[in-house]
Amino acid sequence: MVPPRKHLNPVAIAFGDVLRAARSEAGLSQEALGLACEIDRTYVSLLERGERQPTLSTLFALSEQLGVSAESLVVQTGRALRRSRSSAGRD
Repeated sequence: MVPPRKHLNPVAIAFGDVLRAARSEAGLSQEALGLACEIDRTYVSLLERGERQPTLSTLFALSEQLGVSAESLVVQTGRALRRSRSSAGRD
């Protein structure tokens, strides 16, 4: 059973949204990204759903295969988190 997103860590959810967007922009499937990073496709899916958070090693592997810097993924995650927090305050 998949936990509702509202019960997940907001940082993990924001990172997952950023990762999914970067992967789509790079034209990679979850399977292709997982293979390139030597991680399981299901782990990529868990990351994108905010159910797991990457280690630094995984963050750097993902960024390399996506053609973006690890720093940019972190900055984009921070922005997504701020947007989600500000929109939650308007509900």
